[in-house]
Amino acid sequence: MGNQTIFFRNQPRIVATSTIAGPKECEGIIGRYVETALSDDMYGESTYEKAECKMLSTVIDGAIANAGLKRNEVDLIVSGDLLNQIISASFAARDFSVPFLGVYGACSTMAESLAVAAAFIDGGHIRRAVAATASHFASAERQYRYPLELGCTRPPQAQWTVTAAGGALISAEGDGVRITSATLGKVVDFGVTDVNNMGAAMAPAACDTILAHFRGGKEEPEAYDLIVTGDLGALGSRILKDLTWEKGLDISANHVDCGEIIYNVIEDEFQGGSGAGCSAVVLNSYLFNKLMGGSFKRILFVATGALLSTVSSGQGESIPCIAHAVTLER
Repeated sequence: MGNQTIFFRNQPRIVATSTIAGPKECEGIIGRYVETALSDDMYGESTYEKAECKMLSTVIDGAIANAGLKRNEVDLIVSGDLLNQIISASFAARDFSVPFLGVYGACSTMAESLAVAAAFIDGGHIRRAVAATASHFASAERQYRYPLELGCTRPPQAQWTVTAAGGALISAEGDGVRITSATLGKVVDFGVTDVNNMGAAMAPAACDTILAHFRGGKEEPEAYDLIVTGDLGALGSRILKDLTWEKGLDISANHVDCGEIIYNVIEDEFQGGSGAGCSAVVLNSYLFNKLMGGSFKRILFVATGALLSTVSSGQGESIPCIAHAVTLER
């Protein structure tokens, strides 16, 4: 419908999920729903990058096991992360002997993974797939900003990269949460250059995709229990509501943001959470639980991503961003 939204005729479904999160993340509301709560964000590994890879392997295996399946019964793994050349996803996949598609959408990767996996299943090419992604505060800080050892002061517009991973087992049949559509985003750049202000950079991309979704589906925001963005944080969430309102679409009544709620935006978290694991852990723990339990019937999940690199930022480039949306129904 339109040139961005795909409606899935056979409606693949998420039949099982698995999540893991660090100590800081589990202090908030998500801690009640996460499957594996870490007491140490090193996860028994010698580096943060190895810990992130292990987290991703854990949720991929967990989603398969929670669906009552074995590894050889999965046809495809679709996964990505934030590190150079998506090494967490690639290194995790080498242990599974399952066909692998590595995807990169920065913090939008969970929605992108769901859309790609659902398209393969809906087309009849495969029966089952795992969509998963992860991030780690320390590995992201080391790559995108400053080593933790420097002790740099965080500005008030900054978000905190979430240490977490989430995976979903998507199947052509079974009882679960149906994926009924996907709206694929366009790259949007409003000229933001501040690498500490991800919310302001990504909000226009979220607005663009949400507007495209509602144009394609001929619906109103009231058709959804929640319109969930990935990790705009408190500031980005406010900007998004202003942008959509200016375009004649009021989402204020049912919009929530994963980055805003994961830490409950307490004083030392400033704007809340970010990172590919942010929306992944919220979706596959809290939101999946509420959908399966009947508290929510229909959710528009809009994960957002900032497509920057240390090279582009060092050269003074602005931050191009993207958002992908999937409709989830129970």
